[in-house]
Amino acid sequence: MADAHAAPHHDYHLVDPSPWPLVASLATTIMMVGAVTWMKGLFGLPEGTSWLFFAGFAGVLYAAFGWWADVIKESRKGDHTPVVSIGLRYGMVLFIASEIMFFAAFFWIFFEMAVFNEARAHVPEIGNWADTAAAWSTWPPKGIETLDAWQLPLLNTVILLLSGTTVTWAHHALQVGDRKAARLGLIITVALGVLFTAVQFYEYAHINHEQLFYSEAAVNSGLYGSTFFLATGFHGFHVFVGTLFLIVCLIRLQMGAFTPKQHFGFEAAAWYWHFVDVVWLFLFAFIYVIFGASAH
Repeated sequence: MADAHAAPHHDYHLVDPSPWPLVASLATTIMMVGAVTWMKGLFGLPEGTSWLFFAGFAGVLYAAFGWWADVIKESRKGDHTPVVSIGLRYGMVLFIASEIMFFAAFFWIFFEMAVFNEARAHVPEIGNWADTAAAWSTWPPKGIETLDAWQLPLLNTVILLLSGTTVTWAHHALQVGDRKAARLGLIITVALGVLFTAVQFYEYAHINHEQLFYSEAAVNSGLYGSTFFLATGFHGFHVFVGTLFLIVCLIRLQMGAFTPKQHFGFEAAAWYWHFVDVVWLFLFAFIYVIFGASAH
């Protein structure tokens, strides 16, 4: 075993024993239990207890930082051979594919409720709607006032499209060895990511303050509202994570990391950011525009 680490004669490397898979699993479990406790109460802890969730979240961040730091150290030691680099790329591609399936579930809810009218018409009466079949004959259900797609959602679409352009510029600059342009492109991309998150926070606050999303007529509009907030909220979380990803890349670039031939960390961040861009285009097109018109 010692000889395998000291003088490998193959394209693979044996990683050192790592605590991070176990730490990440335990922290994720604590975070999920904490989320349930925060929302519903659990193990004698009352509803609204949030410290357990944030403790788990801090553990996840700690594990992610330590795990990725070890991967960076491996690359500096020369362990990322061409074959290993291909494995890293396959891993990132599979991760993004799993994320696509994650968002596909939310889109499917909108497609099913919007397309299968006959099935919706036979939903048992819920709440105090006098005519459930009529209420569910359109999607969104009658009485729900949705957001205007051509205001804040359109602004966020422009912001993300611009950020996709700037991150591509930064990537190309890094490939040709122009570190100054790469740094500038990354800074602009991070700023646009922060701006997108700020606009979405404002949008959510506007919904809650003005009560435009649920009207009194839409007593049981929970399905539409839950799906809307899950889809757009999880996308917003992905933008937040992608922004952190790019900030780490910017810090590494400032410290002299990345070369025109070896910069997979930045490349993976760019892939992830483009994935976030594409998902938002689908969200904007289907949830805000096509299936987002208010039913009166």
